[in-house]
Amino acid sequence: MAIFKPSDLRAAVPEGGRLIGLDLGERTIGLAVSDGGWRVASAVGTLARGKFSKTVDALLVEVDARAGGGLVLGLPLDLDGGENRRSQATRDWARELLTCRDLPIALWDERLSTQAVERMMLAEDMTRQRRKAHKDTLAATYILQGFLDAHGA
Repeated sequence: MAIFKPSDLRAAVPEGGRLIGLDLGERTIGLAVSDGGWRVASAVGTLARGKFSKTVDALLVEVDARAGGGLVLGLPLDLDGGENRRSQATRDWARELLTCRDLPIALWDERLSTQAVERMMLAEDMTRQRRKAHKDTLAATYILQGFLDAHGA
């Protein structure tokens, strides 16, 4: 498989396959999953980000357990839409993942996702500790829901 344009991902995912949304942080990876009809994203949790092979093994366990048919990775872009060092690192991570398992992947603009999630958590009056614990998971959910709203059912 390859890294697909977001508009082409549906054709590459098996019928009924769910999407797994990822927010690649420096220390953790936030996870979210869609329903089979690609309407709703739900938070799953986080994976510790360590040695690549161990991180990917843990990710693939989650993909299999949740009938994941494809991945949506948050692509960190500059505010003007330009790419940066983190964007390239995300693209490199996706390409490396494809050497471990042939899964359809789409990259989705994640600009301001963390800030939006942070604002939502502040509005809910969550403690700093609780916000820290949930930020990556909710960012993955926000990213995946944005993709689903644009390209879902």
